[in-house]
Amino acid sequence: QVQLVESGGGLVQPGGTLRLSCAASGSNFGIYTVGWYRQTPGKQRTLVATMTSGGSTNYVDSVKGRFTISRDNAKSLVYLHMSSLKPDDTAVYYCYAAKLRAYWGQGTQVTVSS
Repeated sequence: QVQLVESGGGLVQPGGTLRLSCAASGSNFGIYTVGWYRQTPGKQRTLVATMTSGGSTNYVDSVKGRFTISRDNAKSLVYLHMSSLKPDDTAVYYCYAAKLRAYWGQGTQVTVSS
């Protein structure tokens, strides 16, 4: 069983930077694929970035070059560093971890607006 808690969301101006954190409970965190999804009202949750247990990453095209996912297995943390933020990045961001099943956090709101 894994519990995930996100933090770091908030209001930021276009072009700004924000770092999201996800703290995981449970053991053997390093064996999980981890990632971030986002969701806006009335739309499905969509992939932002993932990182496998081996460190391979995958990003949705719209965030490539602007967002970076990283993890600290010793501290059971996942990060999403977001730069050059755009209003279209406004969403609730969800952390997830998966091995045989997926676990989700409760989400953190990111609002990009002037």
